[in-house]
Amino acid sequence: MSEISKLEQSLIIKKIDARTVNISINNNEMLMAIVGQFDQNLKTLSKLAKKGLVNRITNFILKKNKIESKEKILEIYEDRLNHEINIINSMDYASYFIIVSDYIKWAKKNSIPVGPGRGSGAGSLVAYCLDITDLDPIEFDLIFERFLNPDRISMPDFDIDFCEEKRDQVFEYLKSKYKNGVAHIITFGKLKARMVLRDVGRVLGLSYGHVDRICKMVPFDPSRPLTLQESIDREPRFKEEIKNNVKVKKLIELSLKLEGLNRNMATHAAGVVIAGDKLAEQFPLYIDHSSNLTLPSTQYDMYSSENAGLVKFDLLGLKTLTVIDNTIKRLKLKKIDLDITKIDHNDKKVFSMLSTGETTGLFQLESAGMREAIKQMKPNKFDDIIALVALYRPGPMSNIPIYNDCKHGKRTPDYLHPKLENILKSTYGVIIYQEQVMQIAQVLSGFTAGEADILRRAMGKKKRAELEKQKARFIDGAYQNGIPKDIAASIFLKIEPFAEYGFNKSHAAAYAIIAYQTAYLKTHFTDEFFSASMSMEMSNQKKLGEFYEEIKRLNINII
Repeated sequence: MSEISKLEQSLIIKKIDARTVNISINNNEMLMAIVGQFDQNLKTLSKLAKKGLVNRITNFILKKNKIESKEKILEIYEDRLNHEINIINSMDYASYFIIVSDYIKWAKKNSIPVGPGRGSGAGSLVAYCLDITDLDPIEFDLIFERFLNPDRISMPDFDIDFCEEKRDQVFEYLKSKYKNGVAHIITFGKLKARMVLRDVGRVLGLSYGHVDRICKMVPFDPSRPLTLQESIDREPRFKEEIKNNVKVKKLIELSLKLEGLNRNMATHAAGVVIAGDKLAEQFPLYIDHSSNLTLPSTQYDMYSSENAGLVKFDLLGLKTLTVIDNTIKRLKLKKIDLDITKIDHNDKKVFSMLSTGETTGLFQLESAGMREAIKQMKPNKFDDIIALVALYRPGPMSNIPIYNDCKHGKRTPDYLHPKLENILKSTYGVIIYQEQVMQIAQVLSGFTAGEADILRRAMGKKKRAELEKQKARFIDGAYQNGIPKDIAASIFLKIEPFAEYGFNKSHAAAYAIIAYQTAYLKTHFTDEFFSASMSMEMSNQKKLGEFYEEIKRLNINII
């Protein structure tokens, strides 16, 4: 019997609110997580994590770290591992980590490419040791409490990227393992402003052209879609149409009543729930016979499923992982055996290529704006790639010139306070990551990592009452550490805007690894990389054209 098979024997109910976590065992209820025997899971997690740490230290960490002694490295990593295990166990989430680790190890064992990490989960050393991620959180200065905070009870949530072509095999594995205890999650398409006008207009017999003209009066803004009533209030032409046409008046009246209702059903692109064998007896399921889905779906959407006690696991498909895998397969045909997880992240040739801005085909780095940013930055270290992934977004994008000027010595970095230099040195005084905001609170004001995460969250959510409370705590803590209150208040005001759009460094570092891997393959194995890339885009003429132009620029012959 495998370590994980015991998870199917019983269920632990977790009743979670903002104050407490109550645990009881009951095979007929599912309120947050499936686990096996409770004490056994704690022992299993500790055993697997410590075994994994030995493997990571031997094969990766010691080979990279040439500065610290082996004893010092062991001490640092064992302390961090024990710290995380204690938090996980105190929150009773050991089983969640074991389940995720199980299907990822199965995928890797069966040659299904898995991403190095995604989201805040990449900040966990336990996850690194369990092969859930391939990102050393200590090397990249990532904070575990950004993912799992004992001061803010919430379910852990690993988002895992799999090869797009082989992801269905993982769903099949989950079905074979958990039998009737696993399902996809339903999603509902809503009757939004334009859609409800079109549907009601069709039923009322209005001409397509007339309805289309009315629909186009609704402003198109995907980032902040307007309701029909908001559109009517903003657009005078609506009032003219309603006044002059009785049918349009009826159209608007009915549409306002129907807007927001569910219109159609679909399946969540990535989410599955895993529960006991009696899932179908306790939760409504449905099967879409018109699709080729391996699993049934819940009839509750994602939020309702979680509120009902089901635990969601996200398995996403990422095309770039398929491209990397296919490139490596082509290299094997030429007797070249490349382990993409062990490539040098300080390769000068790779950074030289990146600095030209010729980034066609590279993950996260090939848009026109990104090319310009990368040319100006001229990256020469892996930290620059992480910073680019985090900075190239609306809001923080304005800090790219400051980062570049400080990097190239045209400007002196502003570290806000001497105590913050170590935190901000790698980003030249620019606060880019949420983790930096947390570290500032810890260093200046004595916050615990959990308290710092609550501060970071309050700044991001802009809840004034909570923010004022956190500001007072920040200033008082800094004062106790010998920093005058006016200076502490000034620092708080400076970091607050950064926190609003600060990026999760764990996610940026994980995706920077994939970006760098594609850059490495393009630099050293150009033919194989573009062969794999073009094969993935055979139905995308525009993309094939871009690859063709890049191949011509590189003077590669096309047969």
